[in-house]
Amino acid sequence: MTSTIDRREFIASASAATALSAFGGNGALAQESMPRRPIPSTGEMLPIVGLGSSKVVSEVSENGTEPLAAVLRALRARGGSVIDTWPRDAIDDAGLGRVLAEPDLRDSLFVTTKVHLEGREAGIGQFRQTQELYGRRTLDLAQIMSLTDLDTHWPSLREWKAAGDARYIGVTVSNYNLYEPLEAFLQRETPDFIQINYSISEREAEERLLPLAADMGLAVLINRPFMNGFYFDALEGVPLPDWTAEFDCTSWAQFSLKYIIAHPTVTCVLTETSNPAHMTENANTAFGQMPDEAAKAMMREYIDNV
Repeated sequence: MTSTIDRREFIASASAATALSAFGGNGALAQESMPRRPIPSTGEMLPIVGLGSSKVVSEVSENGTEPLAAVLRALRARGGSVIDTWPRDAIDDAGLGRVLAEPDLRDSLFVTTKVHLEGREAGIGQFRQTQELYGRRTLDLAQIMSLTDLDTHWPSLREWKAAGDARYIGVTVSNYNLYEPLEAFLQRETPDFIQINYSISEREAEERLLPLAADMGLAVLINRPFMNGFYFDALEGVPLPDWTAEFDCTSWAQFSLKYIIAHPTVTCVLTETSNPAHMTENANTAFGQMPDEAAKAMMREYIDNV
């Protein structure tokens, strides 16, 4: 069995090695491949910036599929592949399925889904409908959203993985109130992934969850990097410090994303946007220098004083 130190060293060294390879040692943005980090349970590599469960999917019925396709292509153009979603209505999900089936996207995305209905049969039905509407017999990752009916759904996820309906399985939380139930779940089960909220403004995951994930060898997806937009509201009119140029940070969005990505246990941060230009900016955060521990301390102090 791999020891605690071995697991942490594996994640840190793999992250450093892939970053160095992608940057070519010079931190230039004009690299073809986004840096990747390993899924510890298999060693499969994932790009470190993805698209979260954005409203761009839920707006398909109103705006059509072109805005969604443009955001996904912006992500792919910078080497990203992770798209984290959850079921909405049939029209929106069918639209997403049509975009996922387009030739340039069909085989290049890591597509997730979530179960968030109460009851075993409801959860199974939700997952089967997602498979149909997304046009994918196998989803890359199936998750229980916000630990909803956790003990009921977890056996189903294990069955889907065994049957090849899901390549990986996991659970999600997006607020501190669920940290204790998540930790209790991790005392008895070992998912492939956990998804948690973490940002420069929400740092509690640093205390126990991220070290626990490193110890257990779990992949970690990050949600709420911008606190669902509150982060930008709080920083309106606040100048970006000049010293952020030392780690290739050019915007407040990149300020939070750089802080998140600098943690070696983070596998991928999920950014939410309906704007292809913003998706490109978010994806570009993966390139260039990352803040070291001294810079991260300055970032925390600055943001805490805003």
